[in-house]
Amino acid sequence: MLGNDTPCSSLVQRGARFPGKLGPTAQAKTNAMLAAMTLNKDTTPLPEDLRVLLTVIRKNGFAAAADELGLSPAYISKRIQILEGTLGTRLLHRTSRRIALTDDGERVQRWAVRILDDFLQLHDELADAHASPSGLLHLCSSFGFGRNHVAPAVSRLAEAYPALEVRLDLFDRAVDIVNEGFDLEIRVGDDIPGQHIGRQLVSNRRILCAAPQYLARHPAPQTLEALEQHDCLVIKERDNAFGIWNLQREGTAHSVRVRGPLSSNNGEIVLQWALDGRGVLLRSLWDVKPLLEQGQLVQLLPEYSQPANVWAVYPTRLAYSGKLRACVEFLEQHFKGLSL
Repeated sequence: MLGNDTPCSSLVQRGARFPGKLGPTAQAKTNAMLAAMTLNKDTTPLPEDLRVLLTVIRKNGFAAAADELGLSPAYISKRIQILEGTLGTRLLHRTSRRIALTDDGERVQRWAVRILDDFLQLHDELADAHASPSGLLHLCSSFGFGRNHVAPAVSRLAEAYPALEVRLDLFDRAVDIVNEGFDLEIRVGDDIPGQHIGRQLVSNRRILCAAPQYLARHPAPQTLEALEQHDCLVIKERDNAFGIWNLQREGTAHSVRVRGPLSSNNGEIVLQWALDGRGVLLRSLWDVKPLLEQGQLVQLLPEYSQPANVWAVYPTRLAYSGKLRACVEFLEQHFKGLSL
């Protein structure tokens, strides 16, 4: 496990994806399948075909899998046919609208995850041995933070480890990093799913602020409750309650219900509205500190803030991944250098 990681539960994730012993009938069928493969090495399935199968299952279709893998749907279909021929069994029920796993398909899915995970660990161990992390890392983050902070960090990561191939996707919604195939999420906020591991990269907080032109029309609030009488610029992010600001004062939690004529699911849009004098904003100190120093925004109720620490979050099965460890440790040093 990476140093200073916070395991949010025991290794339930691995248990959830890698079930225990099979029943007698299922085990007999599996043993027969493996025995047949052993007799003829030409019938051993290729790891690439197993990866194609898992992608088809996760994306629930050939076209979507082909799009993710950068291949044609016809090629995906051909690889599945070859895999079924190799194993001597049908793995998928196909209809015009969806696919479904057969009983054997479910069994092969479990084995495919184990086999590919072992390949991944072997690759990472070899990479560790040569002190040169390589291979694909699939990262995700939120739009604003990802564009402004994660993307520059990834650029430096690529410079430090040229053998790494990094893909960064940005979202304005909650992401299921396991089912959506991500290795690592860089997220703001302490609400980490219990089945993952989190490593804090840097501390951060959100503060209340408004533009001078707004405060010229509306006297600055002197209490948290006074915000209810102000135009507040509300951001709908992930699965947070809309219109409720949860803040802390000297370690004590406080909540206030806010409203206003403008709201958005994009933090940069809301920040621009604040600069235009449209209302009160709750925003990360990382984003507003230069604006406060330039006088474009004024901090309100400075005794109140909202924790918004930056975390690296990843599935427990990747805890010993060499390339992941290199990435997380690099990001930790990068963000600490930017700490306020």
